[in-house]
Amino acid sequence: MSLGIVFLSELFGTAILTLLGCGVVANVALKGTKGNNGGFLMVTWGWGIAVFAGVFVAVKSGAHLNPAVTLGLLINGKVEYAPGVAVDFASTVTYFGAQLLGAILGAGFMWAAHKQHFDAEPEPANKLGVFATGPAIRSTPWNLVTEIIGTFVLVFGILTFGGTPSGLGPLAVALLVVGIGVSLGGPTGYAINPARDLGPRIAHALLPIKGKGSSDWGYSWIPVVGPLVGGALAGGVAAVVPIVAS
Repeated sequence: MSLGIVFLSELFGTAILTLLGCGVVANVALKGTKGNNGGFLMVTWGWGIAVFAGVFVAVKSGAHLNPAVTLGLLINGKVEYAPGVAVDFASTVTYFGAQLLGAILGAGFMWAAHKQHFDAEPEPANKLGVFATGPAIRSTPWNLVTEIIGTFVLVFGILTFGGTPSGLGPLAVALLVVGIGVSLGGPTGYAINPARDLGPRIAHALLPIKGKGSSDWGYSWIPVVGPLVGGALAGGVAAVVPIVAS
């Protein structure tokens, strides 16, 4: 498979993931939407469905949709990221770049869909919260620990499910994301994906959003570093645990 196909697959898959995932947060958080105040459970299920859709869109590239997953597969010692896609520097950079760009584009389309409600929303924090995660209690070490643990569960689970999507794979990953959200998502909003947080945060900074306030760059490294560490740890542990599918 060409790296061009890999790039487009991950680009569109991650864009769909971010469009639907950030979109459910917008529906819950922004003033005057039909789903306003729908609650955190609605958000977690919305993100699960977003993952489900994104995985099917990006099936050709193995549907990583997440640099932490790509890194986990690399650390795990896989020889292919997907059938016909060798693990090497060029393919790794292709996955990372497509995931970040797709997340930016998906967030942009999400903003366009909710533009009037962004204009009507008086709280800058609510607007940023649609795009990017933030802690319930700000504590750098513990916020980092939360993201590491949540992403470890995600990537270790994906490796246990057997890697690239087949059969119930997409549904299993989607339900795992819901489970992580309801169990571990309270402290930080569970980014568990560097592209999912950084891409929309960049979009928030660039888009002409009325009264948007700060993009909180001081916190932004935690939902990037934490998931990368968690993904790498999961890949390493999965390489030596016999129950994990090869």
